[in-house]
Amino acid sequence: MADRPLATGRGWGLSDRPQWSRRLLAILGGASLAVVLGLWAGNHGLTDLASPGSAATSLGRVTGLVAADLLLIQVILMARVPLIELSWGRDQLTRWHRLVGLTSFNLMLAHILLITVGYASAAEAGLIAEAWDLVVNYPGMLLATAATVALIGVVVTSFRAIRPKFRYESWHLLHLYAYLGVGLAIPHELWTGTDFVSSPAATAYWWSVYALAAGCIVVFRLGLPVYRSVRHRLRVRAVVREAPGVYSVHLSGRRLDRLPVRSGQFCHWRFLSGPGWSRAHPYSLSAAPHPDRLRITVKALGDDSALVRRLRPGTRVLFEGPYGTLTGAQRQRTRVTMIASGIGITPLRALLESLPYPPGAATLVYRARADADFAFRAELDALAAQRGIRLHYLAGRRAGPLRWAPHGHGSDVALLRRLVPDLARHDVYVCGPDTWMDAVLDTARRLGVPEAQLHSERFAW
Repeated sequence: MADRPLATGRGWGLSDRPQWSRRLLAILGGASLAVVLGLWAGNHGLTDLASPGSAATSLGRVTGLVAADLLLIQVILMARVPLIELSWGRDQLTRWHRLVGLTSFNLMLAHILLITVGYASAAEAGLIAEAWDLVVNYPGMLLATAATVALIGVVVTSFRAIRPKFRYESWHLLHLYAYLGVGLAIPHELWTGTDFVSSPAATAYWWSVYALAAGCIVVFRLGLPVYRSVRHRLRVRAVVREAPGVYSVHLSGRRLDRLPVRSGQFCHWRFLSGPGWSRAHPYSLSAAPHPDRLRITVKALGDDSALVRRLRPGTRVLFEGPYGTLTGAQRQRTRVTMIASGIGITPLRALLESLPYPPGAATLVYRARADADFAFRAELDALAAQRGIRLHYLAGRRAGPLRWAPHGHGSDVALLRRLVPDLARHDVYVCGPDTWMDAVLDTARRLGVPEAQLHSERFAW
């Protein structure tokens, strides 16, 4: 069979993170920072650098302004705006979210220190006394202090060393305090932040950016999910055990052909079955979507996911999404290899069902700890027989923390070369635990797979 690049692979309005929208969004982000710096400079920001005391205050102003602007950009990045989601994908957005958030947080701390130093110098007071005076006597500063505490809590619990100590449900609730921090900071910015009200242009800019961020949250985090949930009226049809601790939830609804969801994507789901309904969890489709039904598959890893097996038929379901770019829109080649570990089989199972490929052009490499842990095995065997998929089941624990292959299969590179000798001519889709995916992607690169043909999406929180 002749191998060739795909001329297209786009569809259903999805794109491979289009260049034009990424450029536009990057320009808008850069322009917002330029406006902030211009407003600061126009309000004596540069001339105030003449003496040490006024310089500290001026630098405190600009660090606070940029911190506020970046915080609003961060809110917009994670507001699940469809154009932004499809331009960068969830992985890249998560990285930008962390980078922008940490930069904003550090600038906020610098703002607090520099403003305190500058005001103390002007008043000829000590730092501690001046800090107390700022918090107690300046309008809006008590609320700003509460906002700072909330944001510190969000940042600290987001560190990789600390985050795993929290259950997903607890961490998610704490993370929502970022919105509280943004809201509590507004009075301080308007009452004591001269750069926010120094001119009609400054006032118009800041109110516009705050309105944009709030509008994105209201429309895309609240309004659109409510509209789609009401329109499609999803309910649980059945719950089926697939493997130890793994359950598929079959959903029925109306006009699902109007829902812009594709195999490989995920939604945030809420089951109206009792406690825990207010917390949304990301679960991927595990079968190609149909006009009247969907299927997701869940592994019991936390308190809420463990309750999925108890769902009763008829339970109402709310959802947000769809999200994700692990779809056929990313394909570059005719041939495709799927590499999954554990519950990572979920989106790849749906992709194998829906992607177009000739017999013999698709390969699935599926790793699990034991034979009993292979979910969908009967379905995969039947799909392989029907569509000519090459299946490779690999059971066993990983050979090491930096390895993806199980014990007894040789080196990672040698194993993958043996299973898929022409891997460099394939699109490679990978889904599983983060460190495991890193090892697979590294192996694929060492076998010559171009970056544009590597597709993965991470669901770690």
